[in-house]
Amino acid sequence: MTQKTRITDQEALAYHLSPSPGKLEVRASTAMTTQRDLSLAYSPGVAVPVQAIADDPSLAYDYTTKGNMVAVISNGSAILGLGNLGPLASKPVMEGKAVLFKRFADVNSIDLELDTQDPDEFISAVKLMGPSFGGINLEDIKAPECFIIEQRLKEEMDIPVFHDDQHGTAVICAAGLINALKISGKRIEDCKIVLNGAGAAGIACIELIKAMGARHDNCIVCDTKGVIWQGRTEGMNQWKSAHAAVTEDRSLEDAMRGADVFLGVSVKGAVTAEMVASMADNPVIFAMANPDPEITPEEANAVREDAIVATGRSDYPNQVNNVLGFPYLFRGALDIHARAINDEMKIACANALAELARQDVPDEVAMAYGRKLQFGPDYIIPTPFDPRLIHVIPPAVAKAGMDTGVARRPIIDMEAYELTLKARLDPTASILDGLFNRAKDAQARMIFAEGDDERVVRAALAYQRSGLGEAIVVGRRDEIAIMLEEAGQEEAIDALTIVNAGTVDNLQEMADYLYQRLQRKGYDQRDCYRLASRDRHVFSSLLLAHDYGDGVVTGATRKAAQVLANINHVFDATAADGAVGISAILHNGRLVLIADTLVHEWPEREDLASIAERAADVARGLGIEPRVAFCSFSNFGYPVSERAEKMHHAVEALDARDVDFEYDGEMTVDVALNAEVLSSYPFCRLSGPANILVVPARHSASISVKMMQELAGATVIGPILTGIDRQVKLCSTTSTVSDILHMAVMAACRVG
Repeated sequence: MTQKTRITDQEALAYHLSPSPGKLEVRASTAMTTQRDLSLAYSPGVAVPVQAIADDPSLAYDYTTKGNMVAVISNGSAILGLGNLGPLASKPVMEGKAVLFKRFADVNSIDLELDTQDPDEFISAVKLMGPSFGGINLEDIKAPECFIIEQRLKEEMDIPVFHDDQHGTAVICAAGLINALKISGKRIEDCKIVLNGAGAAGIACIELIKAMGARHDNCIVCDTKGVIWQGRTEGMNQWKSAHAAVTEDRSLEDAMRGADVFLGVSVKGAVTAEMVASMADNPVIFAMANPDPEITPEEANAVREDAIVATGRSDYPNQVNNVLGFPYLFRGALDIHARAINDEMKIACANALAELARQDVPDEVAMAYGRKLQFGPDYIIPTPFDPRLIHVIPPAVAKAGMDTGVARRPIIDMEAYELTLKARLDPTASILDGLFNRAKDAQARMIFAEGDDERVVRAALAYQRSGLGEAIVVGRRDEIAIMLEEAGQEEAIDALTIVNAGTVDNLQEMADYLYQRLQRKGYDQRDCYRLASRDRHVFSSLLLAHDYGDGVVTGATRKAAQVLANINHVFDATAADGAVGISAILHNGRLVLIADTLVHEWPEREDLASIAERAADVARGLGIEPRVAFCSFSNFGYPVSERAEKMHHAVEALDARDVDFEYDGEMTVDVALNAEVLSSYPFCRLSGPANILVVPARHSASISVKMMQELAGATVIGPILTGIDRQVKLCSTTSTVSDILHMAVMAACRVG
């Protein structure tokens, strides 16, 4: 079980405010730099696709964004668990949904908030916007209006219309139920199934489960007034009436006796231990109320060790999380230009999810979650960041759509389609998510050296509140308190461990340790005491050397070279000691490491070989199989240059070391990174584009990193200091709170 992430109101607001308001922006996907580009993008060139689409409307999928664009639409009548707060208040949720579409399935999405509570007006507005989109995702619309709106739109529009609050929960619930029943040795058609909560999600769950084979007379639905039985009139509507049972049961407690399956989309505490005890052998309990389940796994398993339990929460096993469904359902539907998302496509999604959970879990996924993941009672649903989801679920959905006749453009080569899906995956996000989960498992004590900087204090708070471990901040308590008060988080100071030279008992011992290292380098005892007591970088390094923490994050307030010089007073972190600085560049779904960006000014052949080895270690620490390119301005000996020779000889040096990763050079950066250009050199040892660039000198490394950062907007993590005995990570003076937090996570995971 992972620790629950704690988020303050201030952190949530700050996240939505910076670097710009909201969570979305629009960027051109085609070149827009020259007059010719403008002429093609707009007048006169745009007239050509306009006429083509007028002649053949299906070409809109080829010449516009329609085929990969979903509208997330709400009227704000049922926002999360907050109720009817209106369309404007729903906008952060709808933006968030749009971001999830992009993050998990590379589906472009835009949020639309409609200012009406009238179903007919809502339907009319959505229908009129139909030509703009390849699909409609309805969100946070209260029942029973959501049933009316969805049904009418499905009948009147020729693109998929999907109310995720209903069907998203239903699909993931169905996937988990398939596997839970497989483990318990039961068939769905034989099970007594009890549903508590007859709102949008509950009705969708029971309808999908019946479509999968559950018998109507074995299913009992309950609402706030008890069992929905044939003949009941109080609190009924047509959607509840469709699931009225012939039964003598009148309360949830009655219905639970002898039940094989409980599905809850209701409220905290709706299920008691006595109800669970009364269920049949090997019961399945899906307590999906949010934020707190109808009964916790601990409470259920205390009375029934044979129970398989799922919830809607991420801090318990078996999370029923809609993000496992809707992005991939729409991905598959969009890719066949579907007219609808039907039950068969939803069932195909559920079956594919269930099958994926039964497969062997890749090591990188298990490593990301910090525990062994193996099909069984505590793992019946895949994890949201399993990289296989993108190329496993959409093909199953697409095939079901083609088999049932809703595809306008069937996929001919399914294997090729799966390859294109794999190419859509953003590996960098998965890597970062994986590191965070590993850090949670490690629970490292992290020393944040510069408690006089607000960014550092906020990063330390985020580290502590995210359940990553203990944050130890070097600074003065009164100064940190003022920072937190100005940020509106004055109460947060008690969450941090604050230390300085005046709070440790062994400062003299630390100074003596420093004197032993520096006495032959021109430092006397007074110098060492002053360094230990007054320089936060030295003091933090001494704390690490004396096991006050497991790692140090520093460098946000001073230049890296100055910080590294101070670290060298405590640890051996010079080029001669084997230290190397490696920067990670994240851009457009790609991660590339550049080395050495910190230590070696002008490395020679053996130094370059060592840099490559250290970089390969960092890559593997990030879950990446290393492919190293020794970069230059020449390619494999041409043009001939004395400056390029050392890059060629570095390959020979690695040959002599018999390393276990791919490498080659010298080569230009375009050869190293572009598969098409690389193919012009069939003798090259690299099996694909490089993910590690070893460059000739520190100045070329610095230029490359800063150019990517400024011109391309790349995210830079590092330099990651490696090759020293302890975990010391250096930020830059331009680091954001997120950058500092990422470095702390790297240290916790011992990357480098």
